[in-house]
Amino acid sequence: MINSFKKLIILISLVIILLSSNNIFIGSTKIPVIQKNVQPKDDSSYQIGAGIYDITGASAEVNLMGYANPLQVGAGIHFRQRARAFVFVDSNGNRAVYVSTDSCMIFQEVKIHVVKLLQDIFGPNVYTEANVLLSGTHTHSGPAGFSQYALYGITSLGFYKKNFDTICNGIVQAIVKAHKSVQPAKMFTETGELWNTNINRSPYAYDNNPEEEKAMYDSNVDKNMTVLRIEDMNGNPFAAISFFAVHCTSMNNTNHLISGDNKGYASYLWEKQVNGPGTSGKGPFVAAFGQSNEGDVSPNTRGPTCRDGSPCDYKTSTCNGRNEECWALGPGKDGDMFESTQIIGGNQFNKALELFNNASIQVSGPVQYRHSWVQFTNVSVEPPYNSGVDNATTCRGAMGYSFAAGTTDGPGAFNFVQSDNNTSGNPFWNFIGDFIAKPTPDQINCQSPKPILLDVGMVEPIPWVPDVMPIQIVTIGQIVLVAVPGEFTTMSGRRLRNSVREIIGKSIENPIVLIAGLSNTYSGYVATFEEYQVQRYEGASTVFGPHTLGSYMQEFGKLAQSIVDGTTVPAGPTPRNLTGHTLFFLPPVIVDVAPDFDDFGEVSIDVNLSYSVNETVSCVFYGGNPRNDFMIESSFLTIDLLTGTDQWTTVLDDGDWDTKFKWKMHDLGFSLITIEWVIAPDTTPGTYRITHSGYAKKNPFSLTLTPYQGVSRNFVVQ
Repeated sequence: MINSFKKLIILISLVIILLSSNNIFIGSTKIPVIQKNVQPKDDSSYQIGAGIYDITGASAEVNLMGYANPLQVGAGIHFRQRARAFVFVDSNGNRAVYVSTDSCMIFQEVKIHVVKLLQDIFGPNVYTEANVLLSGTHTHSGPAGFSQYALYGITSLGFYKKNFDTICNGIVQAIVKAHKSVQPAKMFTETGELWNTNINRSPYAYDNNPEEEKAMYDSNVDKNMTVLRIEDMNGNPFAAISFFAVHCTSMNNTNHLISGDNKGYASYLWEKQVNGPGTSGKGPFVAAFGQSNEGDVSPNTRGPTCRDGSPCDYKTSTCNGRNEECWALGPGKDGDMFESTQIIGGNQFNKALELFNNASIQVSGPVQYRHSWVQFTNVSVEPPYNSGVDNATTCRGAMGYSFAAGTTDGPGAFNFVQSDNNTSGNPFWNFIGDFIAKPTPDQINCQSPKPILLDVGMVEPIPWVPDVMPIQIVTIGQIVLVAVPGEFTTMSGRRLRNSVREIIGKSIENPIVLIAGLSNTYSGYVATFEEYQVQRYEGASTVFGPHTLGSYMQEFGKLAQSIVDGTTVPAGPTPRNLTGHTLFFLPPVIVDVAPDFDDFGEVSIDVNLSYSVNETVSCVFYGGNPRNDFMIESSFLTIDLLTGTDQWTTVLDDGDWDTKFKWKMHDLGFSLITIEWVIAPDTTPGTYRITHSGYAKKNPFSLTLTPYQGVSRNFVVQ
């Protein structure tokens, strides 16, 4: 453990230098647990509940999860992250829950802890590992530090338990809300195509797939969107779930504000349209935009170009031999990431709403589920899943050289190049990789042709990535959710859907098989056998070797066959418990300082007296460090409208798109809080004010936090 600890410290240092979560209590809130006993009438009616809850973590000083860029440290909030939960109960009382979270992914520890908390509430048999499906939207603009495995915590300086607890408790609260709100309901579904919203960022790898297979599809990315319309027995809709494959990387790695990215924005748009203004994150209508097989799918639809406007090299995504110069731009003007997020999110919302309004296929049939834990480091992959290779197996986890090259959504550093299988030219990184864990000849052969940069599965005593994978299928009538613990590329997702559909179609008529991406555990990428051979980023990040996809198809096939046969499946090996084996190197907040030591909330730079639409209102306050309190289910800011004598009505908060909450350290201990509001064209003319709320740590020798509030002067919007 000491050697592993030393290696982790050294690697963190190198990266930083070189890159310059009956009645119970959760937290302090008492939650009444209510279970309604109304049973659905037939196979086409269910009991369904929907719930939403805040999972926004630290908005200051914590690295953002996704791009693995140590310099991308949080400095505020654009709009909040949410967990959206949906409980489904059939006529026999079988239940399952699907949760979509505005987080980069679901880590293994999150799923395990959420199930434990649910069982503390409801007992051991209501919600289990088997019938709880947690999926991340893959935003790259949420705070990191919620994985206990070292590879995913390097740039966040380790495991941040406060952030972990915020995510877990928020998911649980969303599920509890959904559980309490179950009502007799029906579901309808519709599928259509959405174009001009996603492109393939590794077409060179996709092109290595068989020609006859590629000829089956109109595009090198999935254009299909599937929407579930959920309504009460009177036909009143109260929830929607959409599945569409696209990375949440509209916000690039220069962003420092927490954001749900394009899928979070799509949810925000729909919920605000139905629920009205001032209801951000509060329901009652809940709309989730779930992730799917987005592994090689980018929202940056203008594609990659060099800084001078010339095209990047097709094979390696480089400019003059350097990957750092090749960037993909979104559809916003001049590639503006905020506008790009609006466009890509807006496209998803508009298409989902169209499908929702025209949904005509009624969902009917039982709720079923299967779940197994599978040790993934040495799975024997048999025909027809072995790509014609005898004695095919998975491998101990390893990351290839092109992993460090990044993608055109966010290039890596040190001039690593995609599609480069040669390691001889980088002796420094060969030394670093060997220092962490030197690959054995068997490991090199198993992972071939991947040149191993980081042999993360061979680190002792605890590997740096999980190696026991959750394999889960949940069916709700003919809707089949295949919960994949990673990022499947377009063709990988197609193959998996097709194989599950072929098997499960023997017992479910016309099954609609959907990939629920980044679910339950994160194990990197899953490229096809053919894509793996060219070792672009997705292949290099396919942790368990060239037969990873084949093993997933094989294991998910076993679950599908179990559903067909009506049999049970083995639980499998229990994942390791890493409690007590994690560290966090970000220092805590020592003390907050304000003018005259006590003027927290005092205005530093006030607003102007009047504004017009499309202008930006800005006010700067002296405040406390946002890490003191995450203001869960609350807000660091409000935009208030004067509606009567001394009567103020909040119209916007930090969960809204039009506001920004920005934090900056000024001198030692001084926090400057900037609140911005872009006045939308439909804003009601009148008198407004801005407020800022937070908590300050006034005494460095005490853990006591003091609440404070600041208010701008009044201003007029004309």
